[in-house]
Amino acid sequence: MSPGKNNSNYSITAKLFHWGFVILVIYGVVKQVDDINQLEDNLFFKFEIIFALIFLILLVIRFIYMKTTQKSSLPPETSKTQKFVAKVIQNGMYILMALTVMSGLFIGFLFWLEIKSGILINITVAIHEFIINLLYWFIGIHILAATYHRLKKDGVWTSMVPFFRE
Repeated sequence: MSPGKNNSNYSITAKLFHWGFVILVIYGVVKQVDDINQLEDNLFFKFEIIFALIFLILLVIRFIYMKTTQKSSLPPETSKTQKFVAKVIQNGMYILMALTVMSGLFIGFLFWLEIKSGILINITVAIHEFIINLLYWFIGIHILAATYHRLKKDGVWTSMVPFFRE
């Protein structure tokens, strides 16, 4: 490996978690609840709750696995500022995904309590939508950073991405 490149590579499990969550998030976006009244369908409501709980459990498992077994693939000479921003974005995505699920579950709970309109549900939906939009920004920054590292050819891209290898 040439100077300036890292020699770190994520495990197969880490890559499966990463790309599995890419698929889960895309699926969540595609099948998202467009209208809260869709929750009137009991089967749909139950599916949403189960999907959210499974997503949250997998997110916690992924977080624990990544934090206890994997290390950053950023090269050692990476600036402290860049390392800090990378950590903020990475941890922010975990937090925002968890908050997306929890706020969605809270909307489901309010709906189950027959609170289907009014200020409480409106504020909760607005918070949920804000969290999701913030998550989209963090994902966008993450993708831009990955692309930056691909162009820089410092090994970060190749440590997680199985295509367009350096």
